[in-house]
Amino acid sequence: MLIKPDGVVRSKVGAIISRIEDKGLKIVALRMIKLDSERAERHYAIHKGKPFYDSLLKYITSAPIVAIVVEGNNCIEIVRKLVGATNGAKAEPGTIRGDYSTGIDFNLIHASDSEESANYEIPIFFEEKEIMSYERADKDWL
Repeated sequence: MLIKPDGVVRSKVGAIISRIEDKGLKIVALRMIKLDSERAERHYAIHKGKPFYDSLLKYITSAPIVAIVVEGNNCIEIVRKLVGATNGAKAEPGTIRGDYSTGIDFNLIHASDSEESANYEIPIFFEEKEIMSYERADKDWL
């Protein structure tokens, strides 16, 4: 998952991370970076040729992002529910986008939509050795 530039510059990083951890998911990699054009193009390759592609690249490289790898049972499904609909104006209250976003252009966060997507996206931001393995202290209660 990525906390996008608007999430960083609006100081929502802590709130977003808290929601992930409070749900019982485990953060196994975390990094703040200023995304360069090459990584941005790799990450958004699926959108190349679409009318919004250039503005998307400009936006995602405009300020730092926070890249996060999360683990847990049904992780992708749970994260997608926590994140909410892509358009913040249509996202349910209680979701990250529903609470902090009012539109589709500045929607704070990206979350992989499948295991295949996650397997493609994670190496863009992390080397395998940077992904940590550990047990949460409350694992038996989740």
